[in-house]
Amino acid sequence: MANKKTLVLGASPDASRYAYLAANRLVKNGHDIINVGIKKGAVAGVEIERPEVLHHDVDTLTLYIGTRNQPPLYNYILGTNPKRIIFNPGTENPELEKMAEEKGIETIEACTLVLLSTGQY
Repeated sequence: MANKKTLVLGASPDASRYAYLAANRLVKNGHDIINVGIKKGAVAGVEIERPEVLHHDVDTLTLYIGTRNQPPLYNYILGTNPKRIIFNPGTENPELEKMAEEKGIETIEACTLVLLSTGQY
């Protein structure tokens, strides 16, 4: 499986959170990650950074921020210009999906953990 550099938006050091599980599973499956969130700490050996620095070498942005909290991050999300955005359950956002698709970014409503476990990532 090819390394798909993934930005985990909504990263959390809380082991009960899906973003935490996804970050660890991504690394276990050989993908480089960038953790971005508002909590301090590290996940899968990678520090969590604030959504300030735009990363331009991102294959996939996997979203773990609820729909109502996404609008202030639209410029950040679209500015990273990933090849695709995965809208995990609870993050679905038709407005952001449309904006991304207009920029040529693939959008998927799916679960990163399921995609990894079924070899579809």
